[in-house]
Amino acid sequence: MSLGKTATLEIWTPEGVSFSLALASPVSRCLAWLLDIVIIAVITIGISIGLNLLAVAVIAIPVLNQILIDFAQAIQVFLSFVVSIFYAIALEWLWRGRTVGKRVLGLQVVDERGLNLTLRQILIRNFFRIVDILPSMFYLVGATSCVLSKRCQRLGDIAAGTLVIRHVTLPEPELDQVLAKTGYNSFAEHPHLEARLRQRSTPEEAQIALDSLLRRDELESASRLKVFSRIADHFRSYAEFPEEATLGLSDEQYVRNVVDTLYRKSVVI
Repeated sequence: MSLGKTATLEIWTPEGVSFSLALASPVSRCLAWLLDIVIIAVITIGISIGLNLLAVAVIAIPVLNQILIDFAQAIQVFLSFVVSIFYAIALEWLWRGRTVGKRVLGLQVVDERGLNLTLRQILIRNFFRIVDILPSMFYLVGATSCVLSKRCQRLGDIAAGTLVIRHVTLPEPELDQVLAKTGYNSFAEHPHLEARLRQRSTPEEAQIALDSLLRRDELESASRLKVFSRIADHFRSYAEFPEEATLGLSDEQYVRNVVDTLYRKSVVI
């Protein structure tokens, strides 16, 4: 892996295929987190108001009322931190490494090898906020780590083996180089499965599939077979087309159909 001047990380697969990830800057990460903080504050205030209203509702029972007031005061001390941790864990798991702030800023957390996150990585990077937010919620430790790290990683990212990348607008791909003369796409007979494939595939995955086709002639035969086998298997896990749609298709032809589905048949990937 190598980090260029344009803050991109180039990752090489064992088969000799490379792809680049644009790294998020400390500023963009800070802006995304500030937006998330606003949302977390709203959630925290809402819970606090709910606890206070509950305490008022039982004011006629002094013993219970005092218990609830004490409980509300105790829970509010830790509420902001707890909500911030599980807010990020839940959204990064459901939205594949994105929170609301990251979605708005076009950022995403990924494995440092360019793979999707595991739940273990999400838990590690978020529980490490206990250290990153020091001192006193000012995030000085995390910010310093991002600035000093070549890959803009806070301590939680380093411990979990994750990166925060930014999505860039890619130029219109030269699809005719790949798809002209490919003939009929058998996947077109199953629009509901094509829709599922588009919904589950990320722009980065679509770009990797397209790049593999554009650069297929650069690969040795054995590596070429292995690359397309892995890519085809990856997309098969997103949408399982029936046998009549895949009968006789090689892995490379399968990937062609996937690229045709993702780029030609949809407006947004």
